Amino acid sequence: MDIPVYLITGFLDAGKTDFINGILKDGFAAEDRTLLLCCEEGETEYDPKSLFNVFTYTVDDPAQLTPEFFKKLEKQYRPKQVIIEFNGMWSFEPLYREGLPANWILYQIMCLVDATTFEPYLRNMGQLMMEKILNADMIIFNRCDGIEDLNTYKRNVKALNQTAEIIFEDQDGEIDEIMEEDLPYDLKADKIVLDDNTYGIWYLDIQEHPERYLNKTVTMKVQAMTSSKLPKGTFIPGRNAMTCCVEDIRFFGFLCKYDRAKSLKKGQWVTVTARIQWEDAPVYDGEGVVLYAQSVEPADRPEDPLVYFR
Repeated sequence: MDIPVYLITGFLDAGKTDFINGILKDGFAAEDRTLLLCCEEGETEYDPKSLFNVFTYTVDDPAQLTPEFFKKLEKQYRPKQVIIEFNGMWSFEPLYREGLPANWILYQIMCLVDATTFEPYLRNMGQLMMEKILNADMIIFNRCDGIEDLNTYKRNVKALNQTAEIIFEDQDGEIDEIMEEDLPYDLKADKIVLDDNTYGIWYLDIQEHPERYLNKTVTMKVQAMTSSKLPKGTFIPGRNAMTCCVEDIRFFGFLCKYDRAKSLKKGQWVTVTARIQWEDAPVYDGEGVVLYAQSVEPADRPEDPLVYFR
């Protein structure tokens, strides 16, 4: 039988044990035998009252996490589901790629983040944090009390993982509707002019709320990315963006229809004015933002060619 695996990760003191205690108290393991693998020892302990039907096992070394090891535990404990409290300092790519037996199905990855330490961790341990965020299905920021600009946190996460559900919590529980944000441009205007500080915000918001931008016109300084693989008469205007470190720099742009696209050089800086549409396009394997260029003019390279999500 297939065994669903719930992987819960985050750095030390991110609140993983509290989170697991909470779901166990809510009856997560009330009916099914559950194996709880603990990969680090934090300050918070598991509540014995919540461990009915739950069997705990401590793992001290990531090298232990092999299919053979898991099958041994399966035979010993006969679990119907597995929770792994994963050590945030371990890379989980080996586990994610080839560490689980064929019948252990990675059902959900949840990443817990202490909002008070998010920025320094992102700066100093960017690769480790990126790995967790990139693969997470749900990202929970806790200890959000007193933090004013949670929108910046959301943008940084969305830049890495656009499909994850993001939840913010303070000491009273989940924070509702914190994302009713004041965008740094006028959405009521028919024409939106983007600068180096607003491109990243626009790029993320238009994908979440395309209805806000349909039939509007946007002007932006971008690089022209061309390729023989793109449909004839198109190019991709966009910018390189960085979330936390040089290693995570990626190009962010949308398909643009332009009858003189062939005249553009790859990487050329241009100022594009285009009408915004949302439609089916082969490069997206579905629907997405499609720009219709009204003008494309040469532009100077900006002092800082990167954009950020803040």
